[in-house]
Amino acid sequence: MTIRTRLVQWIESPRVGNFILAVIILNAITLGLETSDTAKALFGGLISLVDNLCLTIFVIELVAKLIAYRGRFFKSGWNIFDFIIVAIALAPGADGLSVLRALRILRVLRVISVAPSLRRVVEGFVTALPGMGSVFVLMAMIFYIGAVMATKLFGDAFPDWFGDLGRSGYSLFQIMTLESWSMGIVRPVMTEFPYAWAFFVPFIMVTTFAVVNLLVGLIVNSMQDAHAEESNAATDTYRDEVMLRLKAIETKLEQRDP
Repeated sequence: MTIRTRLVQWIESPRVGNFILAVIILNAITLGLETSDTAKALFGGLISLVDNLCLTIFVIELVAKLIAYRGRFFKSGWNIFDFIIVAIALAPGADGLSVLRALRILRVLRVISVAPSLRRVVEGFVTALPGMGSVFVLMAMIFYIGAVMATKLFGDAFPDWFGDLGRSGYSLFQIMTLESWSMGIVRPVMTEFPYAWAFFVPFIMVTTFAVVNLLVGLIVNSMQDAHAEESNAATDTYRDEVMLRLKAIETKLEQRDP
């Protein structure tokens, strides 16, 4: 067994994965403590030390993966994701690049690449994006039609909410999220236009309860497909291992026969 093979097995072992997950969680806690003036006054040096130690571990892990996988490293989207996160963390934090120091919190997102369940969620979401595109186009058309109608119907009486297409679109988005839609917007509009409910209620039914749930259904379906593919791959791997063991046993039995 070559050194590279051993290194790959070590990197992919559950023990290393759990250790990296623990480091990510520890680093998330230290980054949160850095926002507290009290914590910084009491443990500023320790927090900085732990933060640098976590970053060092991430760099060592990344270098180990580059050595183990070589060119195959950049064929994995998750490896590229980890590489970008660590690269941002290594960026200097002085002068105009100080915003990059704030982006260190993005290291917490490495939990996604380490935890298989979270990775499955993201893969399902990405897989659903093509189908979601059509739904977003449909949503945009509904919002545009609704914004034009709301501006023409209620713009003169309520210019702050429906004075132009932009304000109407934002107000309709608030209504779609059901955030203060009744007492905050619709009932005040109904004081001037008693039949305004005939516009707002169908809009809510179409957007909130139909289109949004359609998006959720697409994501859930993609997640189920991703889980099924992963389960099938695991089954195929297990079956191959069983077949190899059976062939090895058969070979030994043949060798024992005179």
